[in-house]
Amino acid sequence: MRLFNLKSLLAIGLLLTVSPAIFAQKKTVSNIWPAEKANAWYAQHKWINGANFSPSTAINQLEMWQAETFDPATIDRELGYAERIGFNAMRVFLHSVVWKEDPRGFKSRISKYLAIADKHHIQTIFVFFDDCWNPNARPGKQPDPKPGIHNSGWMQDPGRPLTTEADFAALKVYVDDILTTFKHDKRILLWDLYNEPGNGDKNKIASRLLPKVFAWAHAVNPDQPVSSGMWDWNLEALNKVQLKNSDVITYHCYDSPELHQRVVQLLKINNRPVICTEYMARPRNSTFENTMPMLKKENVGAINWGFVSGKTNTIYAWDTPMPDGAEPKVWFHDIFRKDGQPYKQEEVDLIKKLNDK
Repeated sequence: MRLFNLKSLLAIGLLLTVSPAIFAQKKTVSNIWPAEKANAWYAQHKWINGANFSPSTAINQLEMWQAETFDPATIDRELGYAERIGFNAMRVFLHSVVWKEDPRGFKSRISKYLAIADKHHIQTIFVFFDDCWNPNARPGKQPDPKPGIHNSGWMQDPGRPLTTEADFAALKVYVDDILTTFKHDKRILLWDLYNEPGNGDKNKIASRLLPKVFAWAHAVNPDQPVSSGMWDWNLEALNKVQLKNSDVITYHCYDSPELHQRVVQLLKINNRPVICTEYMARPRNSTFENTMPMLKKENVGAINWGFVSGKTNTIYAWDTPMPDGAEPKVWFHDIFRKDGQPYKQEEVDLIKKLNDK
């Protein structure tokens, strides 16, 4: 959730000026895609666009995936809204705690989700790890939403400190199992290995985990590309790991379209496909109207945060809680109400137009 400024853009430029040397270095793993393979993969797809998706009935990743609260009816209905406006990709977060409690059941529910998404002509970007919001996820009943507070129940993964090699070994088994099970599944577009590594106070964990998860993924060598999105240009060491090891380049940007376009132009220097996996925060001048057409023109994938207003409370801003739970005058994220009515009809009309619907 990083906003860009001139200093940030200079940092990106410095990072990218050394990127040819980074890519010229001998790889520790041989399965990182050459740029030619990545571009050929990208050329096989229509312009990639969609949203980060959690059904409106789930406060977090655990409530989405646990057997007791997995809600295929809502998933089906809400992915129908996505199909209606031409979205062809959704970014969806997994969670290792759900896998640890019930590996077989978790994978079965992933398969059910993929079948529903495929019915609606939607491919999925699955996210493994995440350094955002609340630590120490626990299985079972999840907390109720706190009125007016953005993502009040969202869970980091892993949220606990990683202190021993056994901790990493357990996460490796999880990643290996999911990737091996679904490595040939054409319904999966991309594996996003780690969301916003280093967010909050997680820099020490991320600096150890991020290189490992890339190595695990490249060792499995799935048919789908792997990536981790750059989001904070001050985290230079993590950015270099992401840039060096991603098959396609992904990033987050919630800034104005002028700065956002400069970020795109700098990232495209690497001659690899570029996908924005988070954007669109209306009060911060990142909107569908001013950003999505630019991303299509640049042939950059466009995955906004938020889809149907629900238990995640992402109609509220990150840093502006509304404890009375009243609806904000301007929604921060999200496109639809639960009944399928759009928050702004003109936004939906634009998205449909860009998708030739």
